[in-house]
Amino acid sequence: MAKYVYPAVFTQEEKGFSVWFPDLEGCYTCGDDLNDAIRMAEDVLAYVLYDYERKRKEIPAPSQRNAIELESKRDFVNDIACDTIEYAKMHNHKAIKKTLTIPEWLNEEAMALGVNFSQVLKEALLAKINAGR
Repeated sequence: MAKYVYPAVFTQEEKGFSVWFPDLEGCYTCGDDLNDAIRMAEDVLAYVLYDYERKRKEIPAPSQRNAIELESKRDFVNDIACDTIEYAKMHNHKAIKKTLTIPEWLNEEAMALGVNFSQVLKEALLAKINAGR
């Protein structure tokens, strides 16, 4: 999971804006006004790229803004940024059960101290992930 920036094509409609990402199939949205369209674009970009990551699909490189051909004078290109790690944190709270093996003596010591195994594992995994960045 990572941070990304992709160009999006915004089209001013009679009411609001439609938005699509030429580099990503099925990645489009709309908004009632420009601010809403940008927020919606950030969300759909994160959703699509997070889905690519989960399915281990190859993520295409973003196009250069000046290489994108616009269809009308109502169109313009704007870069949209997203962070799939933050997206996952906001939308993927489902608890997953994991089975692990530790030495019996360690289990007994931890139990005697009232250690919350899930919390310790979560903290250790977050520290490991953050150290790897």
